Amino acid sequence: MSKQNILTLEGLTKLEEELNSLKNKRTDVAERIKQALAFGDISENAEYDEAKKEQAFVEGRIIQIENILRTARVIDEDDIHTDMVSVGSKVLLKDIEFGDEVEYTIVGSAEADPMNLKISNESPVGKALVGKVPGDSVEIAVPDGMIKYQILQINK
Repeated sequence: MSKQNILTLEGLTKLEEELNSLKNKRTDVAERIKQALAFGDISENAEYDEAKKEQAFVEGRIIQIENILRTARVIDEDDIHTDMVSVGSKVLLKDIEFGDEVEYTIVGSAEADPMNLKISNESPVGKALVGKVPGDSVEIAVPDGMIKYQILQINK
């Protein structure tokens, strides 16, 4: 049985857009390969090598996205509650040691983007937060040691 991919509506839309873009790019890459082959000897043809690498990436990513979408379960906005952390929740946290505040959005692993504060429900921080309520404190083992957060607020 394959893993179910939990997506927000925004995540679903982004993946569908990326898939369409990659399918359009597929034609361009095939054309570049055809042109590179026209130059003759492919053993020393950098354009051919680059186009083949790009083709492999594009095809691999298309398969990956199609597999994610095939097993996707989209979280409805109505399924996101503000009384308990779940996938789709925006969680305002206070770092108990330093006093800093940060707001993470809990998403499925397919749309995790830590640089944009979207963390997977399967990550150490995400796992620790899911099911918690405002006022709860969590202690999480991270690569740098332990982090202790207090949940200040949960939003949609």
